[in-house]
This record gives sequence, structure tokens and C-alpha cells, in this order.
Amino acid sequence: MKDDIWSRNEVQSPCIKVCVIHPQERLCTGCLRTTREISMWSSMSQDERREVLEDLSDRAGRLRKRRGGRAARAKSRD
Repeated sequence: MKDDIWSRNEVQSPCIKVCVIHPQERLCTGCLRTTREISMWSSMSQDERREVLEDLSDRAGRLRKRRGGRAARAKSRD
């Protein structure tokens, strides 16, 4: 179901309804915003919202970095 009823003539939220905050990066894994950006979104100006949206693509890589997985954990136990 599409949220047409909530559509407005303004910069829309990037929320995709996958709201999980990454513990180290402190970013939402769904929309890549910080918790502050999420909470302030409704009171941000249109320009502030555009600035946040422009920064999101640079943040994606921060959540995709591999930390070494099982091999790194095994090494740390040695």
C-alpha cells in the first residue's frame, strides 16, 4: 500500500520503514540518517533536508565495511 495520503509538496523523508540503528556507526540501517536527523526531520527546513539527503550516499559505505567476520574473531581468541 502506497502512502499517497501523506504525500506533500516538500522534501520527503528517505525512511523505508527499516528502522534499526547500527550500534557502532549510529546510523539507521534503512535510511542512513542519524538519530538526531530522524528526530529533527519534521522541524528541518527544506534546505536542511536536502543537505541530509545529499550526504546519505556517502554514508552507505560505512555500513558495508567488513570487519573480518569469523576469521577475525578466531584470530582475536588466539
